[in-house]
Amino acid sequence: MNTLRANNPFRVYMIIGTASLLLAVCFGAMGAHALKPILSAEQLQSFETGIRYQFIHGIVILFLPTLNNYFSEKHIKQASLLFILGILFFSFSIYLLNLREFLNMPGLKLLGPVTPVGGLLFISGWLFLFIQLIFGSKNIDIEKN
Repeated sequence: MNTLRANNPFRVYMIIGTASLLLAVCFGAMGAHALKPILSAEQLQSFETGIRYQFIHGIVILFLPTLNNYFSEKHIKQASLLFILGILFFSFSIYLLNLREFLNMPGLKLLGPVTPVGGLLFISGWLFLFIQLIFGSKNIDIEKN
């Protein structure tokens, strides 16, 4: 099955996963070079945490559709959405919080409470997949696959 066909129900998630990985690489390069003289060591470490979580979940979003023998289409889409929202809330709030002084936007400090919401979205996505593996209706017989 060609997973990149235009009519593939997962195509949009695979595009989002790929775009997330592309942005993570760009943000990583930016953090390693352009932001080093601007941010403190603590801020750079925080920025890198956002990148790491974006990488992990971008890869998951990209490849989760390949596990359609284990999860239904609906469950893959629901978990992917939780991970996408997690990236937006967790990683992007970290980026903006650490860049607020550079951007001269002190009001971005209000994003502080958003970061843990993103973390909860990541946890929810993983918990959702775990529950589907244990109790889901999709037949999971590894020897057959």
